[in-house]
Amino acid sequence: MESTRFDEITALCKRRGFVFQSSEIYGGLGATYDYGPLGVELKQNVREQWWRDMVYANENIEGVDASILMHPRVWKASGHVDAFHDPLIDDKASKRRYRADQLIEQHIDRLRSKGKTEHADTVQKRFTEALNAEDMPKALHSLILSEEIRGPDSGAFDWTDVRQFNMMFETKVGALAGEDSSIYLRPETAQGIFVNFQNVLATSRVQIPFGIAQIGKAFRNEIVARQFIFRMREFEQMEMQYFV
Repeated sequence: MESTRFDEITALCKRRGFVFQSSEIYGGLGATYDYGPLGVELKQNVREQWWRDMVYANENIEGVDASILMHPRVWKASGHVDAFHDPLIDDKASKRRYRADQLIEQHIDRLRSKGKTEHADTVQKRFTEALNAEDMPKALHSLILSEEIRGPDSGAFDWTDVRQFNMMFETKVGALAGEDSSIYLRPETAQGIFVNFQNVLATSRVQIPFGIAQIGKAFRNEIVARQFIFRMREFEQMEMQYFV
């Protein structure tokens, strides 16, 4: 019922000119959407109202518009290069890909809904240990196999190994592609605020505590993205970081 209602809402958004599937005439591109005539106006209204309430209405909050492309050392320092991963596993039968941690969480929820509280608590403990294990992918895979968790779509029990996928989009700069030319599309807007902290402090009439706000695009290589505009690979963030 909920799935049917959600499909009706997405169809309505298209008919009324709010949201279209990106590249639809060429078959579409997963987890990417275009805003139509009404959608772009609604989005602009939300953006302007947020900026008025967040920046104009507060004397100690300044705005920035940082670049989407940043030095790769920014993402190394923030931990995104080494830790911005999702543990993914493939169902060989359905050819679908899932987040291993979410499969286990859903399994625990099913156990609790069936009244198997003790079993659920045991799996939860093992799950926590797996997330903190030195070889997390292997530990998650072992838990999925031992609990005989089946593919949600196929019902099959035929999994690949769990692998870590970095969620940042990588691209190249310059005339020649090489290791030294690799940079990333930003996965969040916060780092653009952090690296400009000293610039804003030095050029604006603000003192700590103060905030820096930004509206801008972010990009994440969402492997499992099936939630319409609520989980996209290209999206817009409205963010304010407050420094105290």
